[in-house]
Amino acid sequence: MLGLAKRVGARFLLTSTSEVYGDPLQHPQVETYWGNVNPIGVRSCYDEGKRTAETLTMDYHRSLGIEVRIARIFNTYGPRMCIDDGRVVSNFVAQALRKEPMTVYGDGKQTRSFQYVSDLVEGLIRLMEGDHVGPFNLGNPGEFTMLELAEVVQEAIDPNAKIEFRPNTEDDPHKRKPDISKAKQLLGWEPTISLRKGLPLMVSDFRQRIFGTPKTLIGGGATA
Repeated sequence: MLGLAKRVGARFLLTSTSEVYGDPLQHPQVETYWGNVNPIGVRSCYDEGKRTAETLTMDYHRSLGIEVRIARIFNTYGPRMCIDDGRVVSNFVAQALRKEPMTVYGDGKQTRSFQYVSDLVEGLIRLMEGDHVGPFNLGNPGEFTMLELAEVVQEAIDPNAKIEFRPNTEDDPHKRKPDISKAKQLLGWEPTISLRKGLPLMVSDFRQRIFGTPKTLIGGGATA
């Protein structure tokens, strides 16, 4: 793709990830932090793959003058996600709707930050239309433990939804929270939709696709 961008003179967007920070020793994470990554762990193919992609992107930019933009995307959720994609928000929502226990790995005290998809799209548009290469953290700085996320899902779906604890996965980051000062300053961007506001929109979409029931619209009414 970088070669194609070079040939046709395109601006290249790399959607990188917060996983480049690994299991961070700095909190919250800023773009200048180099990360704490296990290069041979079970998650390293993804972590190091994205880090290598950033390296290649910057090499093409410096040596060949390719216009590039780099976004480090933190956990994102919203309607039309794959129901069984294995991501934590998808898992919790689908499990609660199906009356299955929500699966929490470890003690549930590890934290993540969740941004609604439309906030991410706005950030990417501003990045691509701006003059700054990046990298930029694009994420919602609201920080939730996995147990707190489960509580929000219970509020949105079923207060009696159960939680099932399982052994934690290897190299699971303990904390994840973006410092978005750079995006605020240079892109004029910050997320506007909180988890408690965005999650019901995702729940409505999942409920319709799992059970075939109409989606409820904000302000009342329904769609076929």
